[in-house]
Amino acid sequence: MAKNQDVERIAKKLDKMVHKKNTDGSLDLLKELKNMTMCLETLQSTRVGMSVNAVRKQSSDQEVQNLAKALIKSWKKLIDGSEGKSEEKEKKDSRSTETSSKTTAEPSAVTTFPPIPVTTDSVRNKCRELLVTALQTDDDYKTIGVNCGVLAAQIEEHIFEEMKSTDMKYKSRLRSRISNLKDQKNPDLRRNVLCGNISAQSIASMTSEEMASAEMKQMRETLTKESIREHQLSRVGGTETDMFVCKKCHGKSCTYTQVQTRSADEPMTTYVLCNDCGQRWKFC
Repeated sequence: MAKNQDVERIAKKLDKMVHKKNTDGSLDLLKELKNMTMCLETLQSTRVGMSVNAVRKQSSDQEVQNLAKALIKSWKKLIDGSEGKSEEKEKKDSRSTETSSKTTAEPSAVTTFPPIPVTTDSVRNKCRELLVTALQTDDDYKTIGVNCGVLAAQIEEHIFEEMKSTDMKYKSRLRSRISNLKDQKNPDLRRNVLCGNISAQSIASMTSEEMASAEMKQMRETLTKESIREHQLSRVGGTETDMFVCKKCHGKSCTYTQVQTRSADEPMTTYVLCNDCGQRWKFC
């Protein structure tokens, strides 16, 4: 039987390869997984299925893709088999309870999700359907074994509880969740929601900045720093001149600063500030 720490070690290595966009050596790791006898508990606790699926998508090696598909298929059967046994056991328990003459009731089965109120509102039901589609953008929900219908209903329910109606604010909140969950450039958000790392209540109230991918957050941070730098350069020091004409107020009273922002053999960048209206611009 595969040990959790061994499977987790391989999963981390695969995740690192995907992050670096270099899957060389992944075939040996997949072969190592193939030789392990996987149990449902290890599969769910390590989430190795997600790591293998990510390698399958990124690798151009046909052998890696085929082996990854075979592993995911075999693990999917393990999950389906467990669910089938669980359903069969519940039916047997139900029949046993009906025919039993004992007054002591058996403990009820623990459900993964709390019951979600059923709604007859067509707008809410349509929003739940769109959320299900967004959650099923990739095959990760199959690998993880999550009920997207229940999860989508949970997310919508939290949004409706906050908004109290299906007005424009409600629809705008739903659209932003759906758009971000479907984003192919931000699969980590969808996976974290499917795995439960981000709860239904959390995703229902997250801002666009919080849902953004790591790449988008880095880009925004860079743009913010650049904006601050330009603002500071255009206000600190500088030389007054009437050589420039402001496009906003058409005034000629300006202050300019030149900075070498690129390589030494490239021309300097000129930052201009209109002293009359405060308009700022730059050119090289």
